[in-house]
Amino acid sequence: MNWNHISSFFGTLFSFDDKYPLLFTQFYFWAFFAIVFAVFALIGNRIQLRNAFLFFMSMLFYYKTSGLFLILLIVTTLICYYSGKKIDQATKQSTKKWFLVFGVVVNLGILAYFKYAYFFTEVYNSMFHSDLKVVNYIAQWTNNATHSNYFDASRILLPVGISFYTFQSISYVIDVYRGRLKHVTNFFDFGFFVTFFPQLVAGPIVRANQFIPQLYNKFHLTKRQFGFALFWILNGLLKKIILSDYIAVNFVDRVFDHPLLFTSFENLFALFGYSLQVYADFSGYTDIAIGVAMLMGFYLPINFDSPYKATNPGSFWRRWHISLSTWLKDYLYIPLGGNRKGKFRTNLNLMITMLLGGLWHGASWNFVIWGGLNGSGILVFKWWKKLKKYQKTVYTAILFLIFIILQTKFQQPAWMIGAVWSGIIFFGTLIDHIYNLIFSQKPLKWINRGWSIFLTFVFITFTRLFFRSGSNLDPVEANSAAWNTAKNMVKQIGGKWDLKLIPEIISTYKYVVILFILGMIIHWLPAKWKQWYRINFALLPVWAMGIIVVVAVFIVYQFITADLQPFIYFQF
Repeated sequence: MNWNHISSFFGTLFSFDDKYPLLFTQFYFWAFFAIVFAVFALIGNRIQLRNAFLFFMSMLFYYKTSGLFLILLIVTTLICYYSGKKIDQATKQSTKKWFLVFGVVVNLGILAYFKYAYFFTEVYNSMFHSDLKVVNYIAQWTNNATHSNYFDASRILLPVGISFYTFQSISYVIDVYRGRLKHVTNFFDFGFFVTFFPQLVAGPIVRANQFIPQLYNKFHLTKRQFGFALFWILNGLLKKIILSDYIAVNFVDRVFDHPLLFTSFENLFALFGYSLQVYADFSGYTDIAIGVAMLMGFYLPINFDSPYKATNPGSFWRRWHISLSTWLKDYLYIPLGGNRKGKFRTNLNLMITMLLGGLWHGASWNFVIWGGLNGSGILVFKWWKKLKKYQKTVYTAILFLIFIILQTKFQQPAWMIGAVWSGIIFFGTLIDHIYNLIFSQKPLKWINRGWSIFLTFVFITFTRLFFRSGSNLDPVEANSAAWNTAKNMVKQIGGKWDLKLIPEIISTYKYVVILFILGMIIHWLPAKWKQWYRINFALLPVWAMGIIVVVAVFIVYQFITADLQPFIYFQF
Protein backbone atom coordinates (compact mmCIF):
# COMPACT_ATOMS: atom_id res chain seq x y z
CA MET A 1 0.00 0.00 0.00
CA ASN A 2 1.25 3.46 -0.88
CA TRP A 3 2.60 5.36 2.17
CA ASN A 4 0.80 8.53 1.03
CA HIS A 5 -2.50 6.65 1.07
CA ILE A 6 -1.84 5.38 4.59
CA SER A 7 -0.86 8.86 5.75
CA SER A 8 -3.96 10.37 4.13
CA PHE A 9 -6.20 7.73 5.77
CA PHE A 10 -4.90 8.41 9.28
CA GLY A 11 -4.99 12.14 8.64
CA THR A 12 -8.68 11.85 7.78
CA LEU A 13 -9.29 9.52 10.72
CA PHE A 14 -7.79 11.78 13.40
CA SER A 15 -8.49 15.27 12.07
CA PHE A 16 -11.76 17.18 11.90
CA ASP A 17 -13.54 17.08 8.57
CA ASP A 18 -17.30 17.61 8.54
CA LYS A 19 -17.47 15.35 5.47
CA TYR A 20 -16.17 12.40 7.52
CA PRO A 21 -17.86 12.42 10.94
CA LEU A 22 -17.41 9.27 13.00
CA LEU A 23 -20.85 7.78 12.38
CA PHE A 24 -21.50 4.17 13.34
CA THR A 25 -22.48 3.58 9.72
CA GLN A 26 -19.14 4.73 8.31
CA PHE A 27 -16.00 2.66 7.87
CA TYR A 28 -13.96 5.41 9.53
CA PHE A 29 -15.71 4.79 12.85
CA TRP A 30 -14.90 1.10 12.82
CA ALA A 31 -11.27 1.86 11.92
CA PHE A 32 -11.20 4.31 14.84
CA PHE A 33 -12.76 1.75 17.17
CA ALA A 34 -10.33 -0.99 16.05
CA ILE A 35 -7.38 1.23 17.00
CA VAL A 36 -8.98 2.24 20.30
CA PHE A 37 -9.80 -1.37 21.15
CA ALA A 38 -6.29 -2.56 20.27
CA VAL A 39 -4.70 0.00 22.63
CA PHE A 40 -7.41 -0.72 25.21
CA ALA A 41 -6.45 -4.41 25.11
CA LEU A 42 -2.75 -3.57 25.54
CA ILE A 43 -3.49 -1.38 28.57
CA GLY A 44 -5.35 -4.27 30.18
CA ASN A 45 -6.48 -3.76 33.77
CA ARG A 46 -4.39 -0.71 34.58
CA ILE A 47 -7.62 1.03 35.41
CA GLN A 48 -6.49 4.65 35.83
CA LEU A 49 -4.55 4.52 32.59
CA ARG A 50 -7.47 2.83 30.84
CA ASN A 51 -9.98 5.44 31.99
CA ALA A 52 -7.69 8.33 31.02
CA PHE A 53 -7.06 6.77 27.62
CA LEU A 54 -10.78 6.28 26.92
CA PHE A 55 -11.48 9.84 28.10
CA PHE A 56 -9.01 11.29 25.58
CA MET A 57 -10.26 8.97 22.82
CA SER A 58 -13.83 10.05 23.58
CA MET A 59 -12.83 13.70 23.29
CA LEU A 60 -11.13 12.90 19.98
CA PHE A 61 -14.33 11.19 18.86
CA TYR A 62 -16.36 14.28 19.75
CA TYR A 63 -13.85 16.54 18.01
CA LYS A 64 -14.25 14.40 14.88
CA THR A 65 -18.00 14.86 15.18
CA SER A 66 -18.26 18.51 16.20
CA GLY A 67 -14.90 20.24 15.79
CA LEU A 68 -14.24 23.10 18.20
CA PHE A 69 -17.48 22.46 20.06
CA LEU A 70 -15.22 20.06 21.96
CA ILE A 71 -14.32 23.12 24.07
CA LEU A 72 -17.95 23.35 25.18
CA LEU A 73 -17.96 19.69 26.21
CA ILE A 74 -14.78 20.23 28.25
CA VAL A 75 -16.32 23.30 29.95
CA THR A 76 -19.42 21.30 30.90
CA THR A 77 -17.26 18.49 32.26
CA LEU A 78 -15.13 20.87 34.33
CA ILE A 79 -18.14 22.71 35.77
CA CYS A 80 -19.90 19.52 36.87
CA TYR A 81 -16.72 17.94 38.24
CA TYR A 82 -15.99 21.08 40.26
CA SER A 83 -19.61 21.41 41.45
CA GLY A 84 -19.82 17.78 42.57
CA LYS A 85 -16.52 18.04 44.41
CA LYS A 86 -17.52 21.23 46.25
CA ILE A 87 -20.96 19.83 47.17
CA ASP A 88 -19.38 16.76 48.74
CA GLN A 89 -16.72 18.76 50.59
CA ALA A 90 -19.07 21.45 51.90
CA THR A 91 -20.17 21.24 55.52
CA LYS A 92 -23.02 23.75 55.32
CA GLN A 93 -26.29 22.93 53.56
CA SER A 94 -26.43 26.46 52.12
CA THR A 95 -23.01 25.98 50.50
CA LYS A 96 -24.06 22.63 49.05
CA LYS A 97 -27.19 24.22 47.63
CA TRP A 98 -25.20 27.11 46.13
CA PHE A 99 -22.90 24.76 44.21
CA LEU A 100 -25.90 22.68 43.14
CA VAL A 101 -27.55 25.79 41.71
CA PHE A 102 -24.27 26.83 40.10
CA GLY A 103 -23.76 23.47 38.38
CA VAL A 104 -27.34 23.15 37.18
CA VAL A 105 -27.97 26.77 36.14
CA VAL A 106 -24.69 27.24 34.26
CA ASN A 107 -25.20 24.03 32.28
CA LEU A 108 -28.84 24.82 31.54
CA GLY A 109 -27.74 28.32 30.53
CA ILE A 110 -25.25 26.91 28.02
CA LEU A 111 -27.90 24.54 26.67
CA ALA A 112 -30.47 27.36 26.42
CA TYR A 113 -28.04 29.66 24.63
CA PHE A 114 -26.96 27.19 21.96
CA LYS A 115 -30.24 25.36 21.49
CA TYR A 116 -33.03 27.82 22.27
CA ALA A 117 -31.69 31.28 21.41
CA TYR A 118 -33.73 31.52 18.19
CA PHE A 119 -36.87 30.09 19.80
CA PHE A 120 -36.79 32.39 22.85
CA THR A 121 -35.96 35.41 20.69
CA GLU A 122 -38.89 34.69 18.41
CA VAL A 123 -41.23 34.28 21.39
CA TYR A 124 -39.98 37.56 22.90
CA ASN A 125 -40.37 39.42 19.59
CA SER A 126 -43.93 38.10 19.21
CA MET A 127 -44.92 39.09 22.72
CA PHE A 128 -43.38 42.59 22.74
CA HIS A 129 -43.51 43.38 19.00
CA SER A 130 -39.75 43.90 18.93
CA ASP A 131 -37.16 42.98 16.32
CA LEU A 132 -34.28 41.50 18.27
CA LYS A 133 -31.68 39.53 16.29
CA VAL A 134 -29.74 36.53 17.48
CA VAL A 135 -26.00 37.13 17.73
CA ASN A 136 -23.35 34.54 18.47
CA TYR A 137 -21.55 36.52 21.15
CA ILE A 138 -19.04 33.76 21.80
CA ALA A 139 -17.95 33.86 18.16
CA GLN A 140 -17.95 37.65 18.23
CA TRP A 141 -15.80 37.83 21.38
CA THR A 142 -13.39 35.23 19.99
CA ASN A 143 -13.02 37.15 16.74
CA ASN A 144 -12.37 40.37 18.68
CA ALA A 145 -9.81 38.68 20.92
CA THR A 146 -7.95 37.10 18.01
CA HIS A 147 -8.40 40.08 15.66
CA SER A 148 -9.89 37.80 13.01
CA ASN A 149 -13.17 36.91 11.34
CA TYR A 150 -12.72 33.16 11.59
CA PHE A 151 -16.10 32.52 13.23
CA ASP A 152 -19.51 33.51 11.88
CA ALA A 153 -21.08 35.69 14.57
CA SER A 154 -24.41 35.96 12.75
CA ARG A 155 -25.44 32.36 13.51
CA ILE A 156 -25.54 30.02 16.49
CA LEU A 157 -24.89 26.40 15.52
CA LEU A 158 -26.21 23.53 17.63
CA PRO A 159 -23.46 21.30 19.08
CA VAL A 160 -24.08 17.60 18.45
CA GLY A 161 -25.43 15.74 21.49
CA ILE A 162 -25.52 18.79 23.79
CA SER A 163 -28.90 17.81 25.27
CA PHE A 164 -27.65 14.33 26.12
CA TYR A 165 -24.39 15.17 27.81
CA THR A 166 -25.89 18.20 29.58
CA PHE A 167 -28.66 16.13 31.16
CA GLN A 168 -26.20 13.38 32.07
CA SER A 169 -23.87 15.88 33.75
CA ILE A 170 -26.69 17.65 35.60
CA SER A 171 -28.00 14.36 37.00
CA TYR A 172 -24.54 13.70 38.48
CA VAL A 173 -24.51 17.05 40.31
CA ILE A 174 -28.04 16.50 41.64
CA ASP A 175 -27.31 12.94 42.78
CA VAL A 176 -24.17 14.06 44.63
CA TYR A 177 -26.26 16.77 46.33
CA ARG A 178 -28.93 14.22 47.25
CA GLY A 179 -26.27 11.93 48.74
CA ARG A 180 -26.91 9.10 46.29
CA LEU A 181 -23.20 8.89 45.46
CA LYS A 182 -19.87 10.39 46.37
CA HIS A 183 -18.16 12.77 43.98
CA VAL A 184 -15.58 11.29 41.61
CA THR A 185 -12.14 12.23 42.91
CA ASN A 186 -10.22 11.73 39.69
CA PHE A 187 -11.00 14.20 36.88
CA PHE A 188 -10.11 11.72 34.14
CA ASP A 189 -12.53 9.16 35.60
CA PHE A 190 -15.30 11.74 35.70
CA GLY A 191 -14.46 12.97 32.20
CA PHE A 192 -14.69 9.40 30.95
CA PHE A 193 -18.17 9.07 32.51
CA VAL A 194 -19.42 12.24 30.77
CA THR A 195 -17.77 11.66 27.38
CA PHE A 196 -17.83 7.86 26.85
CA PHE A 197 -17.94 7.88 23.06
CA PRO A 198 -20.46 5.08 22.21
CA GLN A 199 -23.32 6.96 23.88
CA LEU A 200 -21.97 10.52 23.91
CA VAL A 201 -23.93 12.10 21.07
CA ALA A 202 -27.28 10.28 21.15
CA GLY A 203 -27.58 8.48 24.45
CA PRO A 204 -28.78 6.59 26.29
CA ILE A 205 -28.51 9.14 29.10
CA VAL A 206 -26.42 7.23 31.64
CA ARG A 207 -26.90 7.71 35.38
CA ALA A 208 -23.75 8.25 37.42
CA ASN A 209 -24.71 5.68 40.08
CA GLN A 210 -25.12 3.05 37.34
CA PHE A 211 -21.99 3.77 35.33
CA ILE A 212 -19.32 5.22 37.64
CA PRO A 213 -18.90 1.97 39.66
CA GLN A 214 -18.09 0.24 36.36
CA LEU A 215 -15.10 2.54 35.86
CA TYR A 216 -13.20 0.62 38.53
CA ASN A 217 -14.10 -2.90 37.43
CA LYS A 218 -11.52 -5.10 35.78
CA PHE A 219 -12.13 -5.93 32.14
CA HIS A 220 -14.07 -9.16 31.71
CA LEU A 221 -15.59 -10.47 28.48
CA THR A 222 -16.76 -14.05 28.10
CA LYS A 223 -17.48 -15.65 24.73
CA ARG A 224 -21.20 -15.34 25.45
CA GLN A 225 -20.88 -11.64 26.28
CA PHE A 226 -18.88 -11.20 23.08
CA GLY A 227 -21.71 -12.88 21.18
CA PHE A 228 -24.32 -10.58 22.74
CA ALA A 229 -22.19 -7.51 21.95
CA LEU A 230 -21.79 -8.61 18.33
CA PHE A 231 -25.51 -9.29 18.08
CA TRP A 232 -26.42 -5.80 19.31
CA ILE A 233 -24.01 -4.17 16.84
CA LEU A 234 -25.37 -6.14 13.87
CA ASN A 235 -28.95 -5.61 15.01
CA GLY A 236 -28.40 -1.85 15.21
CA LEU A 237 -26.71 -1.63 11.80
CA LEU A 238 -29.50 -3.63 10.15
CA LYS A 239 -32.15 -1.44 11.76
CA LYS A 240 -30.42 1.79 10.81
CA ILE A 241 -29.39 1.10 7.23
CA ILE A 242 -32.04 -1.32 5.97
CA LEU A 243 -35.12 -0.07 7.77
CA SER A 244 -34.49 3.56 8.68
CA ASP A 245 -32.27 4.90 5.90
CA TYR A 246 -33.87 3.01 3.01
CA ILE A 247 -37.43 3.95 3.99
CA ALA A 248 -36.39 7.56 4.63
CA VAL A 249 -34.42 8.15 1.42
CA ASN A 250 -36.75 6.28 -0.90
CA PHE A 251 -40.07 7.50 0.44
CA VAL A 252 -40.57 9.31 3.76
CA ASP A 253 -38.22 12.27 3.17
CA ARG A 254 -39.66 12.92 -0.29
CA VAL A 255 -43.21 13.17 1.05
CA PHE A 256 -42.34 15.35 4.04
CA ASP A 257 -40.29 17.67 1.83
CA HIS A 258 -43.18 18.24 -0.61
CA PRO A 259 -46.44 16.85 0.87
CA LEU A 260 -48.70 18.64 -1.63
CA LEU A 261 -47.07 16.75 -4.51
CA PHE A 262 -48.21 13.40 -3.09
CA THR A 263 -51.61 11.77 -2.68
CA SER A 264 -53.57 11.39 0.56
CA PHE A 265 -52.54 7.75 0.90
CA GLU A 266 -48.86 8.56 0.32
CA ASN A 267 -48.95 11.24 3.02
CA LEU A 268 -50.61 8.86 5.48
CA PHE A 269 -48.22 6.02 4.68
CA ALA A 270 -45.24 8.39 5.00
CA LEU A 271 -46.45 9.28 8.48
CA PHE A 272 -46.60 5.60 9.50
CA GLY A 273 -43.31 4.97 7.70
CA TYR A 274 -41.70 7.71 9.77
CA SER A 275 -42.85 6.02 12.97
CA LEU A 276 -40.89 2.92 11.97
CA GLN A 277 -37.99 5.00 10.62
CA VAL A 278 -37.44 7.03 13.79
CA TYR A 279 -37.67 3.93 15.96
CA ALA A 280 -35.25 1.93 13.80
CA ASP A 281 -32.88 4.90 13.64
CA PHE A 282 -32.76 5.76 17.33
CA SER A 283 -32.99 2.24 18.74
CA GLY A 284 -30.44 1.16 16.09
CA TYR A 285 -27.98 3.74 17.44
CA THR A 286 -28.64 2.55 21.00
CA ASP A 287 -28.13 -1.10 20.02
CA ILE A 288 -24.75 -0.31 18.45
CA ALA A 289 -23.73 1.82 21.44
CA ILE A 290 -24.65 -1.01 23.83
CA GLY A 291 -22.69 -3.52 21.75
CA VAL A 292 -19.57 -1.37 21.40
CA ALA A 293 -19.57 -0.56 25.12
CA MET A 294 -20.06 -4.22 26.00
CA LEU A 295 -16.98 -5.21 23.97
CA MET A 296 -14.99 -3.00 26.34
CA GLY A 297 -16.66 -4.43 29.42
CA PHE A 298 -19.10 -1.58 30.10
CA TYR A 299 -22.87 -1.92 30.25
CA LEU A 300 -25.30 0.76 29.12
CA PRO A 301 -29.00 0.73 30.07
CA ILE A 302 -31.65 -0.53 27.68
CA ASN A 303 -33.31 2.49 26.06
CA PHE A 304 -36.21 0.81 24.22
CA ASP A 305 -38.62 -1.97 25.11
CA SER A 306 -40.67 -2.63 21.95
CA PRO A 307 -42.52 0.70 22.31
CA TYR A 308 -45.09 -0.05 19.60
CA LYS A 309 -46.40 -2.89 21.77
CA ALA A 310 -47.66 -0.25 24.21
CA THR A 311 -51.39 -0.41 24.99
CA ASN A 312 -51.69 3.26 26.02
CA PRO A 313 -49.65 6.49 25.78
CA GLY A 314 -48.31 6.16 29.33
CA SER A 315 -47.08 2.64 28.59
CA PHE A 316 -45.46 3.95 25.41
CA TRP A 317 -43.35 6.43 27.37
CA ARG A 318 -42.25 3.66 29.73
CA ARG A 319 -40.94 1.82 26.66
CA TRP A 320 -39.61 4.66 24.45
CA HIS A 321 -36.36 6.54 25.16
CA ILE A 322 -36.43 5.07 28.65
CA SER A 323 -33.33 6.94 29.82
CA LEU A 324 -34.96 10.32 29.04
CA SER A 325 -38.38 9.31 30.42
CA THR A 326 -36.90 8.20 33.74
CA TRP A 327 -34.64 11.29 33.84
CA LEU A 328 -37.66 13.58 33.44
CA LYS A 329 -39.55 11.60 36.06
CA ASP A 330 -36.74 11.71 38.65
CA TYR A 331 -35.42 15.23 38.08
CA LEU A 332 -38.53 17.12 36.96
CA TYR A 333 -41.85 15.36 37.62
CA ILE A 334 -41.09 14.21 41.19
CA PRO A 335 -39.44 17.53 42.27
CA LEU A 336 -42.53 19.33 40.96
CA GLY A 337 -44.58 17.25 43.40
CA GLY A 338 -45.24 14.12 41.35
CA ASN A 339 -48.54 12.56 42.37
CA ARG A 340 -48.31 13.62 46.01
CA LYS A 341 -50.32 16.84 45.92
CA GLY A 342 -53.74 15.92 44.66
CA LYS A 343 -55.28 15.08 41.31
CA PHE A 344 -55.07 18.55 39.75
CA ARG A 345 -51.41 19.07 40.69
CA THR A 346 -50.55 15.55 39.52
CA ASN A 347 -52.06 16.20 36.11
CA LEU A 348 -50.44 19.64 35.92
CA ASN A 349 -47.04 18.20 36.85
CA LEU A 350 -47.39 15.51 34.22
CA MET A 351 -48.33 18.02 31.52
CA ILE A 352 -45.44 20.36 32.43
CA THR A 353 -43.06 17.39 32.24
CA MET A 354 -44.34 16.33 28.81
CA LEU A 355 -44.24 19.90 27.44
CA LEU A 356 -40.65 20.37 28.61
CA GLY A 357 -39.82 16.89 27.32
CA GLY A 358 -41.09 18.00 23.93
CA LEU A 359 -39.03 21.19 24.12
CA TRP A 360 -35.94 19.10 25.02
CA HIS A 361 -36.22 17.53 21.57
CA GLY A 362 -36.18 20.76 19.63
CA ALA A 363 -36.53 24.53 19.74
CA SER A 364 -39.81 25.06 17.92
CA TRP A 365 -43.50 25.13 18.78
CA ASN A 366 -43.99 21.88 16.88
CA PHE A 367 -42.04 20.01 19.53
CA VAL A 368 -44.01 21.72 22.29
CA ILE A 369 -47.27 20.71 20.54
CA TRP A 370 -45.93 17.17 20.17
CA GLY A 371 -45.10 17.00 23.89
CA GLY A 372 -48.50 18.48 24.76
CA LEU A 373 -50.33 15.92 22.62
CA ASN A 374 -48.49 13.07 24.32
CA GLY A 375 -49.27 14.55 27.72
CA SER A 376 -52.91 14.95 26.76
CA GLY A 377 -53.00 11.35 25.57
CA ILE A 378 -51.71 10.13 28.94
CA LEU A 379 -54.26 12.25 30.86
CA VAL A 380 -57.16 11.18 28.64
CA PHE A 381 -56.27 7.52 29.10
CA LYS A 382 -56.11 7.95 32.90
CA TRP A 383 -59.67 9.33 32.73
CA TRP A 384 -60.79 6.75 30.15
CA LYS A 385 -59.77 3.64 32.11
CA LYS A 386 -61.98 4.70 35.04
CA LEU A 387 -65.13 4.80 32.89
CA LYS A 388 -67.66 2.02 32.62
CA LYS A 389 -68.13 0.44 29.20
CA TYR A 390 -71.47 2.11 28.52
CA GLN A 391 -69.94 5.50 29.43
CA LYS A 392 -67.11 4.92 26.97
CA THR A 393 -69.64 4.14 24.25
CA VAL A 394 -71.69 7.27 24.99
CA TYR A 395 -68.69 9.61 25.15
CA THR A 396 -67.15 8.29 21.92
CA ALA A 397 -70.52 8.56 20.18
CA ILE A 398 -70.79 12.21 21.27
CA LEU A 399 -67.23 12.92 20.11
CA PHE A 400 -67.93 11.24 16.76
CA LEU A 401 -71.11 13.30 16.33
CA ILE A 402 -69.28 16.55 17.15
CA PHE A 403 -66.63 15.90 14.49
CA ILE A 404 -69.33 14.95 11.94
CA ILE A 405 -71.12 18.25 12.61
CA LEU A 406 -67.88 20.25 12.40
CA GLN A 407 -66.90 18.58 9.14
CA THR A 408 -70.38 19.08 7.65
CA LYS A 409 -70.43 22.76 8.60
CA PHE A 410 -66.81 23.79 7.92
CA GLN A 411 -65.42 21.01 5.69
CA GLN A 412 -61.86 21.23 6.94
CA PRO A 413 -59.31 18.38 6.58
CA ALA A 414 -58.59 18.37 10.33
CA TRP A 415 -62.27 17.78 11.11
CA MET A 416 -62.39 14.95 8.58
CA ILE A 417 -59.41 13.25 10.23
CA GLY A 418 -61.08 13.74 13.62
CA ALA A 419 -64.35 12.26 12.33
CA VAL A 420 -62.63 9.16 10.92
CA TRP A 421 -60.52 8.64 14.03
CA SER A 422 -63.35 9.15 16.52
CA GLY A 423 -65.59 6.96 14.34
CA ILE A 424 -63.10 4.09 14.49
CA ILE A 425 -62.87 4.41 18.27
CA PHE A 426 -66.67 4.66 18.63
CA PHE A 427 -67.46 1.55 16.58
CA GLY A 428 -64.69 -0.43 18.28
CA THR A 429 -65.99 0.61 21.70
CA LEU A 430 -69.57 -0.16 20.69
CA ILE A 431 -68.69 -3.66 19.46
CA ASP A 432 -66.71 -4.34 22.65
CA HIS A 433 -69.65 -3.15 24.78
CA ILE A 434 -72.20 -5.32 22.92
CA TYR A 435 -69.91 -8.37 23.10
CA ASN A 436 -69.47 -7.96 26.86
CA LEU A 437 -73.24 -7.70 27.34
CA ILE A 438 -73.73 -11.01 25.54
CA PHE A 439 -70.57 -12.93 26.48
CA SER A 440 -69.55 -11.35 29.77
CA GLN A 441 -67.90 -14.58 30.95
CA LYS A 442 -65.66 -14.91 27.88
CA PRO A 443 -63.57 -11.74 27.53
CA LEU A 444 -61.37 -11.65 24.45
CA LYS A 445 -58.21 -10.39 26.15
CA TRP A 446 -55.90 -10.83 23.18
CA ILE A 447 -58.29 -8.94 20.85
CA ASN A 448 -58.65 -6.12 23.38
CA ARG A 449 -54.87 -5.96 23.75
CA GLY A 450 -54.40 -5.89 19.97
CA TRP A 451 -57.03 -3.16 19.65
CA SER A 452 -55.33 -1.08 22.36
CA ILE A 453 -51.93 -1.50 20.68
CA PHE A 454 -53.43 -0.43 17.34
CA LEU A 455 -55.09 2.69 18.79
CA THR A 456 -51.93 3.67 20.68
CA PHE A 457 -49.73 3.18 17.63
CA VAL A 458 -52.03 5.31 15.48
CA PHE A 459 -52.19 8.05 18.14
CA ILE A 460 -48.40 8.12 18.60
CA THR A 461 -47.93 8.13 14.82
CA PHE A 462 -50.16 11.15 14.33
CA THR A 463 -48.36 13.09 17.06
CA ARG A 464 -45.19 12.41 15.05
CA LEU A 465 -46.58 14.70 12.35
CA PHE A 466 -45.42 17.60 14.53
CA PHE A 467 -42.22 15.87 15.60
CA ARG A 468 -40.98 15.14 12.08
CA SER A 469 -42.11 18.50 10.72
CA GLY A 470 -39.90 20.28 13.24
CA SER A 471 -36.81 18.17 12.59
CA ASN A 472 -33.82 18.88 10.34
CA LEU A 473 -34.67 22.55 10.03
CA ASP A 474 -32.67 25.74 10.19
CA PRO A 475 -33.58 27.24 13.61
CA VAL A 476 -34.15 30.63 11.95
CA GLU A 477 -37.13 29.27 10.03
CA ALA A 478 -38.02 26.22 12.13
CA ASN A 479 -41.41 27.37 13.43
CA SER A 480 -42.90 28.61 10.16
CA ALA A 481 -41.48 25.81 7.99
CA ALA A 482 -42.53 23.12 10.44
CA TRP A 483 -46.05 24.49 10.73
CA ASN A 484 -46.46 24.67 6.95
CA THR A 485 -45.32 21.06 6.54
CA ALA A 486 -47.73 19.83 9.22
CA LYS A 487 -50.59 21.89 7.79
CA ASN A 488 -50.01 20.63 4.24
CA MET A 489 -49.87 16.99 5.35
CA VAL A 490 -53.11 17.38 7.32
CA LYS A 491 -54.65 18.97 4.22
CA GLN A 492 -53.67 15.98 2.09
CA ILE A 493 -54.55 13.26 4.59
CA GLY A 494 -57.91 14.85 5.42
CA GLY A 495 -58.65 15.74 1.80
CA LYS A 496 -60.20 13.78 -1.03
CA TRP A 497 -59.00 10.19 -1.40
CA ASP A 498 -58.73 8.41 -4.73
CA LEU A 499 -58.81 4.74 -3.69
CA LYS A 500 -58.13 3.55 -7.24
CA LEU A 501 -54.57 4.88 -7.01
CA ILE A 502 -53.63 2.90 -3.90
CA PRO A 503 -52.70 -0.40 -5.67
CA GLU A 504 -50.49 1.55 -8.11
CA ILE A 505 -48.80 3.43 -5.25
CA ILE A 506 -48.16 0.18 -3.37
CA SER A 507 -46.66 -1.34 -6.53
CA THR A 508 -44.45 1.72 -7.09
CA TYR A 509 -43.09 1.61 -3.54
CA LYS A 510 -43.30 -2.16 -3.10
CA TYR A 511 -39.88 -2.52 -1.45
CA VAL A 512 -40.68 0.24 1.04
CA VAL A 513 -44.04 -1.42 1.80
CA ILE A 514 -42.39 -4.84 2.24
CA LEU A 515 -39.74 -3.42 4.57
CA PHE A 516 -42.38 -1.58 6.58
CA ILE A 517 -44.47 -4.74 7.03
CA LEU A 518 -41.42 -6.87 7.89
CA GLY A 519 -40.15 -4.23 10.32
CA MET A 520 -43.47 -4.07 12.17
CA ILE A 521 -43.82 -7.87 12.28
CA ILE A 522 -40.34 -8.23 13.78
CA HIS A 523 -41.10 -5.44 16.24
CA TRP A 524 -44.31 -7.16 17.37
CA LEU A 525 -42.70 -10.58 17.82
CA PRO A 526 -43.05 -11.91 21.40
CA ALA A 527 -40.17 -10.88 23.67
CA LYS A 528 -39.32 -14.52 24.45
CA TRP A 529 -38.79 -15.21 20.72
CA LYS A 530 -36.35 -12.31 20.48
CA GLN A 531 -34.56 -13.44 23.61
CA TRP A 532 -34.31 -16.95 22.13
CA TYR A 533 -32.53 -15.87 18.95
CA ARG A 534 -30.25 -13.44 20.84
CA ILE A 535 -29.12 -16.20 23.20
CA ASN A 536 -28.67 -18.73 20.40
CA PHE A 537 -26.59 -16.28 18.39
CA ALA A 538 -24.37 -15.67 21.43
CA LEU A 539 -23.90 -19.44 21.86
CA LEU A 540 -22.74 -20.02 18.27
CA PRO A 541 -19.11 -20.94 17.56
CA VAL A 542 -16.96 -17.94 16.66
CA TRP A 543 -16.56 -19.17 13.07
CA ALA A 544 -20.37 -19.29 12.66
CA MET A 545 -20.67 -15.77 14.05
CA GLY A 546 -18.02 -14.70 11.53
CA ILE A 547 -20.03 -16.11 8.63
CA ILE A 548 -23.18 -14.33 9.82
CA VAL A 549 -21.25 -11.07 10.16
CA VAL A 550 -19.94 -11.36 6.59
CA VAL A 551 -23.43 -12.11 5.25
CA ALA A 552 -24.97 -9.26 7.29
CA VAL A 553 -22.33 -6.77 6.12
CA PHE A 554 -22.92 -7.84 2.51
CA ILE A 555 -26.69 -7.34 2.89
CA VAL A 556 -26.20 -3.98 4.61
CA TYR A 557 -23.88 -2.87 1.81
CA GLN A 558 -26.67 -3.44 -0.74
CA PHE A 559 -28.88 -0.97 1.08
CA ILE A 560 -26.35 1.79 1.71
CA THR A 561 -27.48 5.03 0.09
CA ALA A 562 -25.18 7.41 -1.80
CA ASP A 563 -25.25 9.89 1.10
CA LEU A 564 -25.08 8.28 4.52
CA GLN A 565 -27.90 9.55 6.71
CA PRO A 566 -26.94 10.98 10.12
CA PHE A 567 -28.76 9.58 13.11
CA ILE A 568 -31.97 11.55 13.73
CA TYR A 569 -31.25 12.19 17.42
CA PHE A 570 -27.85 13.77 16.69
CA GLN A 571 -29.72 17.07 16.34
CA PHE A 572 -31.15 16.84 19.85
